[in-house]
Amino acid sequence: MNLKVVIEKREDGYFAASVPALNGCRSQGRTRDEALKDFREAIEFYLGSVSGLT
Repeated sequence: MNLKVVIEKREDGYFAASVPALNGCRSQGRTRDEALKDFREAIEFYLGSVSGLT
């Protein structure tokens, strides 16, 4: 599955990641890499909870 991930640098210096196709699935981190790492886990949790796997 390919999803478009949007990463934005916030005013406070943190990076925020979201996927427009997954309403409410978001993550943040001090670095871009940290935000993406945490976001991969958030996507897995989101998809698992939507399908009833978690």
